[in-house]
Amino acid sequence: MSELVSESMSAGSGRVAPAPAPDGELVTSRRGFFWVGTERVRHPAGLVPRGPMFVAWEAPEQVTRPYPLVLVHGGGGQGTDWMGTPDGRSGWSTMLVRSGHVVYVVDRPGHGRSPYHPDVLGAMGPPFSYERAKEIFAPDSHASLHTQWPGSRDLDDPLFDQVLAPTGPMPADMAAAHRLDADRLVQLLERVGPAVLVTHSAGAPGGWLAADARPDLVVALLALEPIGPPFLRLPDGGSLLPWGLTAAPPAFDPPAADPSELAVGSHRLPGLARVPIGVFSAGASPFDAFAGDVAEFLRAAGCRAEWVRLADHGVPGNGHAVMFERNSAEALAVLVRWLDEVITQQR
Repeated sequence: MSELVSESMSAGSGRVAPAPAPDGELVTSRRGFFWVGTERVRHPAGLVPRGPMFVAWEAPEQVTRPYPLVLVHGGGGQGTDWMGTPDGRSGWSTMLVRSGHVVYVVDRPGHGRSPYHPDVLGAMGPPFSYERAKEIFAPDSHASLHTQWPGSRDLDDPLFDQVLAPTGPMPADMAAAHRLDADRLVQLLERVGPAVLVTHSAGAPGGWLAADARPDLVVALLALEPIGPPFLRLPDGGSLLPWGLTAAPPAFDPPAADPSELAVGSHRLPGLARVPIGVFSAGASPFDAFAGDVAEFLRAAGCRAEWVRLADHGVPGNGHAVMFERNSAEALAVLVRWLDEVITQQR
């Protein structure tokens, strides 16, 4: 039984965030949604769907960019991470549509509008706490560098309510979750054709596996603050990423029957090696400490992976939730410029 800490805040309490005012230029677009993942399983209740993935799409009136972008959220978040900021500003998906891109924003299976029932998807991990959110998104250890966080670093800040509200638990079985994410992303790519994958944080493993399985459908993979470092272990000694960057195995060459056979550079990833990869990190994020190791693991496996530090491109002061922060537009511009260069080189 959970302990009730406080009642819902009334308007006069001083903690309730004001309703955000609409901002930015008016965007004329077409939009809609659908689900991918048609797997059906038997349950005592009857025939039920297992692990569908919600997809929201939006297209500008005039599409001026050659490939759609698929935005894959991280951790226990959902697609709303890309659609707006906790303090009410336009999100990256809106910015991309304004600049002529078609975007597909997903809720990974078991997150957001992709339903989760433990009987069908397996046990849930622990809930995502305010303390954990602060540790990842606004840690005191990086406060002197982290100048772009849009609120205070106090857990009483209503901004943290907005960060936590859409955040749910992740599946306890990470290998199964990574396989399911990858399968649903592949189904989406097969439906929309060649696209650019943009992943964040714990959404990265599904992106690695999907691109490895169908490199012909991935124009480029932009991994923003991907989970790591390679072969990440848990405090209890368990392995979170036993296959290097994933909990489920990609198609290594030579094939590996067990993670114990792996070391950096010992096996190639011929599928993923066909995809241009950008590993993007923020200078005030704890994830910046190992982003170079993620890129190096990929290069050692034969991939074309470039480590891009936002601070080295004139965008300093960001933490892990780059798309939430004050200079989110400037940060997105770094990713778009990198992508434009990759697409130009491919022509």
